[in-house]
Amino acid sequence: MEDTPPCSPAPCAGLRIGDALPDFEARSTMGPVKLSAYRGRWLILFSHPADFTPVCTTEFVALAREAHSFEARDCGLMALSVDSLFSHFAWLRLIKQRFDIEVRFPIVEDPTLVIGRAFGMVAPQDNDSATVRTTFFIDPAGVIRAMTCYPANVGRSIPEMLRTLDALQAIDAQAGLAPANWQAGDALLQSPSHDLDDVFAADSETAWFLREMPRKGAK
Repeated sequence: MEDTPPCSPAPCAGLRIGDALPDFEARSTMGPVKLSAYRGRWLILFSHPADFTPVCTTEFVALAREAHSFEARDCGLMALSVDSLFSHFAWLRLIKQRFDIEVRFPIVEDPTLVIGRAFGMVAPQDNDSATVRTTFFIDPAGVIRAMTCYPANVGRSIPEMLRTLDALQAIDAQAGLAPANWQAGDALLQSPSHDLDDVFAADSETAWFLREMPRKGAK
């Protein structure tokens, strides 16, 4: 048998935008959780390198403080790491005592890396998940709509997570396009015309492909 080349590190995730996320059931800090139980609403599933680490602690404090903002958008939060359930419990107790905030979204235990590897959150040859912070934005049909991947030494931006969620929900509701730096309440863009007559009849060189959508309620 020929020797196979060593595996290169896995990309941000083995799954891609547009894929249906595989189901799983696991223990969490909020009891047993099943991914498919979130169908019908949005879900953000994210991995963190380890409990009792500085960047992860700041992320969870920030997310707990903004949990109501995700809930107002009908979006659940679910975290995952290789740490055991009891490690999660001890860490959340420390967070409550130190920062006076309770983390009430589920944190899934994945000590055998079964979920992390299946979802491409860790490289196949890795023994832990300490190299990635992968985030999946999952729509009510269970489809991945956006993904991010940060290294262990860079924390996520919770405002950017909310902005991404707002943009995904807005383009679904209005069938539009979210431009650069779009914020909730800003105008979306229309899809470009595929009709040559529209191209020639446009008021300017860009009007046929770069147009804002009418705002709701505008006449």
